[in-house]
Amino acid sequence: MNDPSSRRVAFVLKGYPRLSETFIAQEILALEQRGLDIEIISLRHPTDRTRHPIHDQIGAPVRYLPEYLRDDPRRVFAAWRRARRLPGYRAARRAWLADLLRDPTPNRGRRFGQALVLAAELSPRIEQLHAHFLHTPGSVTRYAAVMRDLPWSVSAHAKDIWTTPAWEKRGKLASARWAVTCTASGHAHLAGLAATPGRVGLAYHGLDLDRFAVAPVRPAGPDGSDPAHPVMILSVGRAVEKKGYDDLLHALSHLSPELAWRCVHIGGGALSGPLKRQATALGLGDRIEWRGTQPQPAVLEAYRQADLFVLAAKVGRDNDQDGLPNVLMEAQSQRLACISTTLPGVAELIEHGQSGWLVPPASPAELATAIATLAGNPALRARLAAAGEARIRQSFDMHDGIDRLAVMFGLPSQPTVAVLDAAE
Repeated sequence: MNDPSSRRVAFVLKGYPRLSETFIAQEILALEQRGLDIEIISLRHPTDRTRHPIHDQIGAPVRYLPEYLRDDPRRVFAAWRRARRLPGYRAARRAWLADLLRDPTPNRGRRFGQALVLAAELSPRIEQLHAHFLHTPGSVTRYAAVMRDLPWSVSAHAKDIWTTPAWEKRGKLASARWAVTCTASGHAHLAGLAATPGRVGLAYHGLDLDRFAVAPVRPAGPDGSDPAHPVMILSVGRAVEKKGYDDLLHALSHLSPELAWRCVHIGGGALSGPLKRQATALGLGDRIEWRGTQPQPAVLEAYRQADLFVLAAKVGRDNDQDGLPNVLMEAQSQRLACISTTLPGVAELIEHGQSGWLVPPASPAELATAIATLAGNPALRARLAAAGEARIRQSFDMHDGIDRLAVMFGLPSQPTVAVLDAAE
């Protein structure tokens, strides 16, 4: 249980819990275990039909803001009446109006309305607000923090970095006490926009290796020559443009008819229906299994049953792109050979030809060649898989990033238990 006298921080999330954001859940749990007293504020109710076991281990209370102001107008109006008496209300309103002039959208109005509710209902024990994602959660957090005259900070990840206008990022970085991001490329970009670059930190979110124990020894895998023992290809990710599933399907359609393979996809998303129709049109319908969203234990088992992992990440038309995909770290932790693309965040994790295989994004033909190469060469897969696992366990343990975050939040850099044990 958290010490009532400890520092209390409100974490503002776009949605909670979300199956696709295990990296946020593992961070919250780890910081709780370091002594940070957290309250979770979610801008929307969960849409996933299940949850990961880690969500049940988190002790932080969760409060939901009205996703749309029309959902609870009385609550919003009551919040406005209270918030307008707060010391920073006028400053927050000026900041919002300046933003609204540059972004005259209904969503901008909704962010201010949610900020009113957050500021009006915020517990007096909250000493700091922290947003996960620089875009919508960052806006709500910034306006509310100004109203309450509280410091705020932000963790930036991927879409929020690459799709938010530069003017907005500059304003938020100037307002926040500190910001942190999880890739070197994202860090360089944000530091270049910040008036004080030193206030932007880098902390890889890494992987909780206690949850991804060493996988059992894999037998020699198939080489795609026996239809009775096809190469099992796995991909885990949301069915959205930046994940490149249309490219993966085209790549699979380019494979030789003589290569025996099957593919499993885990994840939900708006493009699930169109992708299934695309697979059918390409003649792949009977070779792909669409499992939808799955809890983490089922995903872990899928990693261990697969022979090859593929994530065809690319830059979307709205400039959205992945940072450092958690699923690649998870797959590599289970000694699974990975194929992905040369996006900057991915290239920080996978060393081409050493700990995995990289191809240019949005290149189905080159992706097909890579899949065929690794599918037909179990020895190469085993070498890449072993090197990938070693790199994850040596360089991407989440505790390094948690140590850095702990210091930013004013906590000891090491868990209290470890300090006591050392003293004994």
